[in-house]
Amino acid sequence: MKPSAFTMSTTKAAPLLNDFDAIIFDMDGVLIDSEPLWKIAMDFVFGQYGSTLTHQDFQKTVGLRIDEVIAFWNAHENWGLTDLQHVEKQIIDKLIALIELDPKPLAGVLDTLAYLKDQGKQIGLATSSSQRLISTVLTALRIEHFFDFAYSAEFEPYGKPHPGVYIKVADQLQVQAQRCLVIEDSFNGVIAGLAAKMKVCCIPEKTHFPNPKLAVAHFEFTDLHQLLDTWR
Repeated sequence: MKPSAFTMSTTKAAPLLNDFDAIIFDMDGVLIDSEPLWKIAMDFVFGQYGSTLTHQDFQKTVGLRIDEVIAFWNAHENWGLTDLQHVEKQIIDKLIALIELDPKPLAGVLDTLAYLKDQGKQIGLATSSSQRLISTVLTALRIEHFFDFAYSAEFEPYGKPHPGVYIKVADQLQVQAQRCLVIEDSFNGVIAGLAAKMKVCCIPEKTHFPNPKLAVAHFEFTDLHQLLDTWR
């Protein structure tokens, strides 16, 4: 029987926590189950401009900054939009409203963050989402106190898969890239972590179609609980 795409690889050893001084998390799909909400928000807003995109289409741009997503589909679908910042604000407004309706951390998030803090590890956040969304999610989940530095790729020239957002977080934490473990859910995010010369642990977001390309990550787990069990 073919193994599930979401079970930990039996050919890859688990990461040793002592090998790392900092753990850097992605946000969407890692800390909060927001990927489905992104699709709802984009579908709602893009639909006002004549979009016929499906949720499967949206998977092509998972992990990119929202401005890059809008620009991609505007060109690809020939919508002819000129005020892309207005479209971005519409999507973010809708997403925030959806998040605040019922904010819940993904499985293992609270236990993992608490354990890492108890172990004296630095904890960073490197996301393609905006600083406004970082604030919304960390506040809604009541986890902002765990993070030593949280940073958005909106302040970088390029978003993921460019490594800039991860390099910036490591610099701010004053930790060498080789001593950082990245936790990601998307292929673009995994590539960004690898390009930053960090070790990468992939926890695939469950609403994504299985992506064999995620095998390029150093480690793969079903959820954070499974990863945490290897450290305790």
